[in-house]
Amino acid sequence: MLPDTQRVVITGVGLAAPNAVNLPEFRQKVLNGESNTQEIDLRYFGKAPAGLCSIPETKYRKKKENKRGTRAGCLGVYCAHEALADAELAPNDYDKAKTGVYIGLTEHGTVETENEIYNIKGYDYDVAFWTHHHNPRTVLNNPAGEITMSLGITGPHYSIGAACAAGNASLIQGVQMLRLGEVDLAIAGGISESTGSFGIFASFKAQGALGYAEDPRQACRPFDRDRNGIVISEGACIYTLETLEKAKSRGAKIYGEIVGYAMNSDAKDFVLPFGERQAECMALALERAELQPEEIDIISTHATGTKQGDIEECKAIRAVFGTSGTSHINNTKSIIGHAMGAAGVLELAANLPSFEDNLVHPTINITNLDPECELNNLVHYGPKACDSISSILNNSFGMVGINSCLIVKKLDF
Repeated sequence: MLPDTQRVVITGVGLAAPNAVNLPEFRQKVLNGESNTQEIDLRYFGKAPAGLCSIPETKYRKKKENKRGTRAGCLGVYCAHEALADAELAPNDYDKAKTGVYIGLTEHGTVETENEIYNIKGYDYDVAFWTHHHNPRTVLNNPAGEITMSLGITGPHYSIGAACAAGNASLIQGVQMLRLGEVDLAIAGGISESTGSFGIFASFKAQGALGYAEDPRQACRPFDRDRNGIVISEGACIYTLETLEKAKSRGAKIYGEIVGYAMNSDAKDFVLPFGERQAECMALALERAELQPEEIDIISTHATGTKQGDIEECKAIRAVFGTSGTSHINNTKSIIGHAMGAAGVLELAANLPSFEDNLVHPTINITNLDPECELNNLVHYGPKACDSISSILNNSFGMVGINSCLIVKKLDF
């Protein structure tokens, strides 16, 4: 076992989901299978189901600051402050020069660019009316930078572009920087502002991968035979990560320990996933965690509700876990939609409280299970009570063939 100076634990969680603004509320909503997906009418595109967040935007910074910044920054600032408050870390409790901010993004700058083009259209495309705030709003490190400015953090900050695997990638980065001694505290997570971009909706529709249903709450239906695509959501989830030594020294509440992780590449296609590489990613994470497949209690799936994507992940899970009767499988996107760069970290947060309540939240909207998506212990009729839950494997995969897997365990002193 690693020494306490190398073991990394989660001590705080701050989130903004389409159905909640804090972890207790989020947990209750996912246990109940309560979706807040709604139909939006986006300029140039039209109507589509989407997941929108509603946070107290001026809780941690003024309206003027939010207006100068970005939607992603607004979500990030809220969640970072909430995570520190949840970890009971006051401003004088940590060294701001030894704190790193690592934020996973699927994309950034699209929303701001589309907004500016739309605005100057009213001035006959005269670029004299283009905002001078555009460049700092659209640089990739913007959301992470907005967090440092709000909190006065002077340590390193940057964004990690890893498509829809970005949330997991940010946590992996935080773990690595803590183990290297580069930082004493890592503020890590993922953010998505994708619901503000008509281009993202249009692209998924052009690919035949944009989900739809008469009731928008039923539009995201991974593993269902009649699934027809992704429901785009905004959201954010940020964690405070510390070494076990530091967390114990200050008597911190500990959600769990990050014991294994892996990332790899399909090297195969721009869009289509590849189950064989996904299986290799999960297997490597298990090896690094020194766990056998049957020791995993919850497999949190990436499945987005696309035809081939769900099938490939199911193939990968069967290849690694076989007929294991101990691993329960669920999907959070069915409830909140696909929050892109925030997807993996929100999905992990949805499952973390399982260590305390021993419940596995359900996958919703499965009316007719696709035979190619049959998995042992797929939880989809309601929450499943277990005798104990001590490990979670969290999958997140993304475009251009990037895969990530993170394993979190209930703390074992």
